[in-house]
Amino acid sequence: MPRPDLKALGVNYRRIPVMAIGRDIYCDTRIMLRKLEELFPNSPLRASTSEKKAIEKFLEVWTIEAGIFVRASQLIPTNMPLLNDPKFTKDREDFSGRSWNKDQIAANRPEALAAIRNGFKFLETTVLADGRQWVLKTDRPTLADIEAIWPFDWLNGLKGALPRELISEKQYPLVFAWMARFNKELQEAKAQRPKPASLKGDVAVQRILSAGFAQKGPGVDIDDPLAFQHGTEVEVFPTDSGTKHHDRGRLVGLDEDEVVLSIQTQGRELRLHYPRTGFRVKALRPGSHARL
Repeated sequence: MPRPDLKALGVNYRRIPVMAIGRDIYCDTRIMLRKLEELFPNSPLRASTSEKKAIEKFLEVWTIEAGIFVRASQLIPTNMPLLNDPKFTKDREDFSGRSWNKDQIAANRPEALAAIRNGFKFLETTVLADGRQWVLKTDRPTLADIEAIWPFDWLNGLKGALPRELISEKQYPLVFAWMARFNKELQEAKAQRPKPASLKGDVAVQRILSAGFAQKGPGVDIDDPLAFQHGTEVEVFPTDSGTKHHDRGRLVGLDEDEVVLSIQTQGRELRLHYPRTGFRVKALRPGSHARL
């Protein structure tokens, strides 16, 4: 922070990345991946059966909602130069809601390390135990591999995060071989993709504002437990990190999977999309949510 390009779009959500498809703005990688899979139904990343989709979903919940990523973030080495920057540590404290004092990070490390070590053991002794190359026994990595691998691969590439006497190829050979295969596939995929265009923030903002909408919203489920009506003025914010940054607008979509807000920016309507889980939806006016 600050992020003037997002602010120019009227987006208060502070985590990155965000994804814009036309005037639809998607917040949180969970909903981004889901929408991309909907747009490209023949993607080789998609799970092909309900059983495989269940494994994929389980791994998404395990890494994000069950605390694996939170514990991974607590293993950031205390000798990182950024931790000597008071602006950075203040920003991280605002984001996470917890202290980023070096002593506090060091105090949290043993518990975090125990949790991550348990995660490595789980992958080694269950998911990968039969020698499969990929999580769903496919020929190439799928979204299930992405959902499972990212916090562990991130830590493995972060110098000083993992004590090699406890977590290495020696203790978890199947996991480390899997990470190596994944990164090889990733580099090959990057080499084959079209080169993406890079836009300055103001150009990207104008492109978004001048576009159409990418999709219709899910509508507001009248049987949803929150009992909101279409058009209710609400605010939406994550419940785990970045909780102080709220987006406000009219509710135009609400179901089991998604929340959609309509906001006005520079005279244009934008729709902000969030996953349902991990986000709170609150009416701005008491009683405005009740059905009559």
